[in-house]
Amino acid sequence: MFAKKNKGTIMKNFPIKLLLCSLLLLLFTACQSDDSGETNNERTENLKALGTSAEDILSDDFYTRLVVEIVYSNGFRPKQLTIDTFRTFLNQRLNKPGGISIVETVIDPPQGEPYTISEIRDIESNVRTRYTNGNEIAVFIFFANGNSSNDTDTSVTLGSAYQNTSLVIYEETLQSLPQDLFLMEATTIRHEFGHILGLVDITGDDIHPEGHIDPDSSKHCLVEGCLMYFASTIPSNITNPMVSDIPALDPLCIEDLQVKGGL
Repeated sequence: MFAKKNKGTIMKNFPIKLLLCSLLLLLFTACQSDDSGETNNERTENLKALGTSAEDILSDDFYTRLVVEIVYSNGFRPKQLTIDTFRTFLNQRLNKPGGISIVETVIDPPQGEPYTISEIRDIESNVRTRYTNGNEIAVFIFFANGNSSNDTDTSVTLGSAYQNTSLVIYEETLQSLPQDLFLMEATTIRHEFGHILGLVDITGDDIHPEGHIDPDSSKHCLVEGCLMYFASTIPSNITNPMVSDIPALDPLCIEDLQVKGGL
């Protein structure tokens, strides 16, 4: 009787032990998979919606350093003055006690222009080398060797901010226009970076929802002459550097940035 009872107990416990072993094996495999997915996890912080990382870029709450990766192919590098004055602009507005650095990456000319935003995303995925990591947040800027697929016979797109840390400047378009190239580059890169910083009211949390937001032009303000005014990047409005300065942010835009930890 005792032998039969012991045998039955062993037989009943066997499927349970097998199931437990299977679950443990599955759990161990899942942990291994998570560890090996370093690249995907690394990129996650840079694949979010536009404006959602504004506070992370502006403040020093989580990230004390910023690195901006400027990517271009030969012949499409922005002017050195554009890069230098853009660095000054960032230092004026961002609270990054660990410093702000700009790195350059030269790539082979991508194919397929004019570019859709989907194609720009694919290019970024293939050539971007700097991602948010540790206490450093990273931003990607592609100076494209082609124009936007949205261009028409009467209008052109100079740049687009399309993710939380990603923007494109259509450098080929800028180079083809008669306006001063430095003013075109400097105005466009600052304007598009303003969108990455959440301007204007992109995520619905700006402190000036009335009398500041342009109801007829999403993501822009009503203040003429402001960097975030919709017409600031219309080529005909960008004039001679001898008589025109790069548009500045108006006080209301600056206050919206300061609330999120900016300077």
